[in-house]
Amino acid sequence: MIERFYLKDYLSFREIELNLTGGLIVFTGPSGSGKSILMNSILSSLGAKSCEASLCESTTSWEFDGDELGIESSDVNIFKHIKKEKSRYFINNQSISKKAIQSLASNNLRHLSLKDFSDFENENLLDILDNRVAKDNKNILDIKQKYIKVFLEHKTLKAELNAIEDEEKKILELKEFAKFEIEKIEKVDPKEFEYEELLKIKKELSKKEKVLEALQSANLIFESENNVFNVLDSIEVDNSFFNDAMNELRATFDNAQEKFSALDEVDVEDVLNRLEELSELKRRYGGIKEAIDYKNKKIIELQKYENIKITKSNLQNDVDKLSAEEDSLAEKLSNLRHLEIERFETDLNLYLKELYLRDAKIEIKNIEKTLSGLDEINIQLNNVELSKVSTGEFNRLRLAILALKSEQMGSNNGVLMLDEIDANLSGEESMSVAKVLKKLSKYFQIFVISHQPQLTSMGDQHFLIYKEENESKVLELDLQSKIDEIARIISGENITNEAKVFAKELLEANR
Repeated sequence: MIERFYLKDYLSFREIELNLTGGLIVFTGPSGSGKSILMNSILSSLGAKSCEASLCESTTSWEFDGDELGIESSDVNIFKHIKKEKSRYFINNQSISKKAIQSLASNNLRHLSLKDFSDFENENLLDILDNRVAKDNKNILDIKQKYIKVFLEHKTLKAELNAIEDEEKKILELKEFAKFEIEKIEKVDPKEFEYEELLKIKKELSKKEKVLEALQSANLIFESENNVFNVLDSIEVDNSFFNDAMNELRATFDNAQEKFSALDEVDVEDVLNRLEELSELKRRYGGIKEAIDYKNKKIIELQKYENIKITKSNLQNDVDKLSAEEDSLAEKLSNLRHLEIERFETDLNLYLKELYLRDAKIEIKNIEKTLSGLDEINIQLNNVELSKVSTGEFNRLRLAILALKSEQMGSNNGVLMLDEIDANLSGEESMSVAKVLKKLSKYFQIFVISHQPQLTSMGDQHFLIYKEENESKVLELDLQSKIDEIARIISGENITNEAKVFAKELLEANR
């Protein structure tokens, strides 16, 4: 629940702090006092609305896993919206995007605004129905889990089968293309690093003649070798250093001569042609290694194309088995739901009667299978589609659905925020709404703005919003103040004794 709310500098509000309890929390006050502004700021602190407040902050007891967002949670988590030049959101003083704060808060917060059809979505209605069935037959939940698992697996394999069938339609073209690519690369038969080695050979060939001519001229040095030895002997100098140098020089010249003689068998045209072939592969595939990798990939693809009939046959068998199992589980679910739907309609109409609405008609019919099964629930109120009923009727019907759902709930199911749900209702209708909300407050913390004494008298906590010198203020009311405020709602600013008596009777009746 929301344990504390703090607001600073928002329109007519300067600074307020609310310490909140569970149950039904009612906001009342004269028109224009700031009730809707206050409600909007609470929603804004949780990312569900936007406002221009300098700061709005909600302290909650909600538990959540913020690991994916890098947010650490604790026993008490503080959601905060700050507006300066732009809006910024925080959880426990850690910055977070509006989308992320909305996602975390939405697990615990429901804002029931005008004609929000989410409570009437088929998945939600089926969940209520299934939980009702589970009271007498726990097997339905196991069947439902198995169905969901089989449905998802069937959907995945079906998609794979469809992909193979699509691929099969163009298999000949794909096979021919793969063969063409493989043959093109195999025809060149490139080797890794071959291109670099051929470049080196090309470079050697380009300087072969020039180097050989230079070697021939340099070999003349050996013709004077004996003369040098004689001179060294005559001057009595050890000739070993010269001998070593000449031997090393001779070996170097011989190696060079041998290397370039080996190139005599190399055809320059062949080298250039080979380099051109390899260059074409480099241009097309980004490199020789990439070309070899691409060829190997196409070989694997070709093998896959050759085996596609076997793969398709095996996959088709798996799909058929899953389809049969999916049908069986969906049929079991549907049978259990059809057995419960009459009681579902009866119990919903009991709430509707309490809310002074005519009976609803509930129809369950088969549709194409979804994650929820093959059933669809449709609700009509007094034979009128939901999209065409009045706002007041729609909101009371939604309360009835929530009340029906809450019968299978534990406590602490989060927060409900209601926008003037008892507006334009008669006294009896307003009291009926108040009674249902009081029941729901066992399962939710409910915030509601009220203009009617009936709902106001049911509040576990009552805040008066009023203006003083154009500044909106909030006061938590004690018993006597509640009497005075309810009397004001009944009789207007000129409070009568009869209004006070009626207000006191309402409060005592609902305590």
